[in-house]
Amino acid sequence: MNIKQTSNEQELQDAFYVRKQVFVEEQQVPLEEELDQYEDEAVHVVLYDTEEPVGAGRFRIVDGYGKVERVCVMPSHRKSGAGKIIMMEMEHIARQHGMDKLKLNAQTHAEGFYQKLDYETVSGEFLDAGIPHVTMVKTLS
Repeated sequence: MNIKQTSNEQELQDAFYVRKQVFVEEQQVPLEEELDQYEDEAVHVVLYDTEEPVGAGRFRIVDGYGKVERVCVMPSHRKSGAGKIIMMEMEHIARQHGMDKLKLNAQTHAEGFYQKLDYETVSGEFLDAGIPHVTMVKTLS
């Protein structure tokens, strides 16, 4: 698998394709909530298996944190290490931007995945797009 920061329109559309498949089609998040006003300011990543886009995520700087958002993996590639590859790239991007703290809002079913990557839950449960989430943080070493 190969991860890259999007650098052209096709790569960005590949990232959006994965997000639409996972969040809009699978999880029934409305498209207008999934693709939002922050797309242009975010750094986007897309994970490929050969030429096929199979994972995606985005990074922004918000309130002094590197904010990890929209991390997703196609069902065919879950439990393959794809999510970890995406998260390692997010940490790399954070360091490139001088950030040593990361924050994300995790769907509660994925909380254990992020805990294994040393994220700590810092909120109670809340709904985002009708899906239970918690806020998690990590200080990069």
